[in-house]
Amino acid sequence: MRKAPVAMVVLALAACHGAPPAPPLTEAQSAARRPADAHLAALYDGSCRACHTTRDSGAPLSGDHAQWDARWAKGAPVLLQSAVAGYNKMPAGGQCATCTAHDYEALIRFMADQQN
Repeated sequence: MRKAPVAMVVLALAACHGAPPAPPLTEAQSAARRPADAHLAALYDGSCRACHTTRDSGAPLSGDHAQWDARWAKGAPVLLQSAVAGYNKMPAGGQCATCTAHDYEALIRFMADQQN
């Protein structure tokens, strides 16, 4: 019987533990992101971008899995409720007077970088 090379065994074991966590985004990388949909982009620019691209704001940076994945794991309904009611420093409605529940859901999905 032929033995597997050590490197193959190490790779196989590493695969069992999943991919390593994504590195944090910089503010510049976060600021470079923008929703493809024009309506959402306008809402994002007017209500979300100022805080969600600045680390000092305390808001999770847009697109930063290191900051969003644990929040996303709580479920979209919890994140929607936080956006509508406010959470920590974020005011109720996230300063978006015209956002619908659908808009909030799409903006949260974009900022959390979740496609599904």
